[in-house]
Order: sequence, then structure tokens, then C-alpha cells
Amino acid sequence: MKTEKLISLIKENVSDALLSVVDITDYLHSVDEINSFDELQDILFENNAFDIEIIYYSEAIKYLMEHDPSLTESIEIAHEMGYSLEKLNSEILASLLASNKAQDLFYEQQSSIEELFDEDEE
Repeated sequence: MKTEKLISLIKENVSDALLSVVDITDYLHSVDEINSFDELQDILFENNAFDIEIIYYSEAIKYLMEHDPSLTESIEIAHEMGYSLEKLNSEILASLLASNKAQDLFYEQQSSIEELFDEDEE
């Protein structure tokens, strides 16, 4: 599918929740054509589209208090990524959690995005 058409369809059909966190269309302008969800996913991961950095202690603490007050989820993500406790701080935990949540939002939209490719083939 031509990228311009895909960008337009994504903006019309993909959840605002995802686009407000990561506007995935920003990462597509340099690609001529994308033909599947997997190709889209590869482009986004190659360009670190889901790497969200939360800087400043106060912003990180605020984000963690709102999304993971017990730190259970963020510490689990850090552990899975090989971080040791002495290397962790609130900014790393918040950034890892925000990045993980952005990926989850993207995967929640997988069927909607796949439908866009299916409709284009018809």
C-alpha cells in the first residue's frame, strides 16, 4: 500500500489513544510502500518508535504513581530486559513502562491495521 494512503487510513481508523502516545505515521514518511502489519511493525521497531523517554525525577515519579504505584510492572519489565537493581532509577522505570504501554496500544490495534491492508488488496 502506498505510504500516503496508509498514513491517511491510520489517522482515520487507529485509536487516538495510540496516536497521542506515539504518532506512528511520523515514522512512515521515508518509506514508499508497506504491504503488511509485519512490515509496519518492523519499520517502527527499527526506528525506535516506541522508545519513550521520561526525564526529570518529578515527571518520572508522577508517571509511576499514576500507572504503576507498586512498581511491580515496571520492575518486572526492567528485570526482563536485564537491568540490575543498582542501575535502576525512577526515570528508567517510567521510561520502560511508558514504552511498554505504547507497544501494547499498538498491538491492541493490530486487527484494525490488518483490516486496512486487507481492504486495500480487494
